Amino acid sequence: MTEGPHPTRADLESLELEQLRSLVAELFPANKFYARKLQSAGVTFDVSSLADFSARFPFTLKAELVADQLTHPPFGTNLTYPLKRYTRCHQTSGTRGAPLRWLDTPESWEAMQECWMEVFRAVGVGAGDRVLFAFSFGPFLGFWLAFEAAARAGALCLPGGGLSSAARLRMMQVSGVNVLCCTPTYALRLAEVAAEEKIATHTLGVKIIIVAGEPGGSIPATRAKLETLWPGARIFDHHGMTEVGPVTLECPAQPGVLHVIEAAYYAEVIDPATGQPATRGELILTTLTRTGSPLLRYRTGDLVQCRSRPAGGRMQACECGRFDLALEGGILGRVDDMIIVRGVNIYPSAVEEIIRGFAEVAEYRVQVSAAQALTELRVEIEPVAGAATTELAAQLERKFHQAFALRIPVSVVAAGTLPRFEMKAMRWVMA
Repeated sequence: MTEGPHPTRADLESLELEQLRSLVAELFPANKFYARKLQSAGVTFDVSSLADFSARFPFTLKAELVADQLTHPPFGTNLTYPLKRYTRCHQTSGTRGAPLRWLDTPESWEAMQECWMEVFRAVGVGAGDRVLFAFSFGPFLGFWLAFEAAARAGALCLPGGGLSSAARLRMMQVSGVNVLCCTPTYALRLAEVAAEEKIATHTLGVKIIIVAGEPGGSIPATRAKLETLWPGARIFDHHGMTEVGPVTLECPAQPGVLHVIEAAYYAEVIDPATGQPATRGELILTTLTRTGSPLLRYRTGDLVQCRSRPAGGRMQACECGRFDLALEGGILGRVDDMIIVRGVNIYPSAVEEIIRGFAEVAEYRVQVSAAQALTELRVEIEPVAGAATTELAAQLERKFHQAFALRIPVSVVAAGTLPRFEMKAMRWVMA
């Protein structure tokens, strides 16, 4: 039985198995993509347990989905119902290959809204709050879903699309916004513009900043910088993907820990090289409630670290009372983001953690050069206005050497040189 406000581990696993059986039964033979895929793999459509599902059902790769949409344009065959049942169309960013178009039925959309409402409940956002969505409303799923879920939660929702940063700040002043939703990078940028506009961020009354789209919200140094720039605001991290939906919420009791919303997702973690279960590795997701356009054992490419279980194997409740899978440090990076520099594995999040530890740095860019036999990195930093820069580059170089045992050259560029980002930052570039 459920104890307290959150389901027990046994409750969660029972619900997941029930939903999984219902989902798989719904797919055959209606969903042509999975009917073909599973039949060719010799997989029968029965599921005796969660372990049975993980052992027998194959992974789904993004490359398969892209190929399916190219072969069967424009929406592919991963559709469980006739096209007339679908009322929503969204698209991935395409920053990692060809974009995917994703359709949803009203039922799937409502189920994903419930996931976002769980995020808002965990954060404490609801009736009486005023939420600014500080991004341009494009074809990406998260913007629309978060906005509509916040409205369902009873909050006053303000769309910030099509406005400059200065105009968004004025909207915050006039409308009494107390919750901000954006990327971590844009929260940094908005604070930078506030300083230029002579607006003290603490006077805006922002109490909560929900960040997503990048790992920055769970990077301690980035979080600390945001909390410094936005005094009195609590930073809450969250992550999701257009093709899977809103996946995690940050633990209210432990900053930097993300809980998978297991009422909607069956989550696994595997060694990306072997495909075997692991504590640290790639996050695999099955969308339990998005029946109209589902994903079974989808390789997300997200690198995570699961909280280890105590001796005896029984999972204990988190400090917040949840039994949902806990990811220490949130999304650590992308499996395919790792760069090997002279034998050393380097993830962008590790570099950001070091750079954001310097309050003097406003923005940075990493140049990756593979022109020679060995990959090399160079870092450019743009200082905040008035910062002393005499020793800044040398200090960063020493920090990089201590962390990676590598010499990574650092140069200082003039103010306004490096680009600013509203959406996902693209700080790593090929030189």
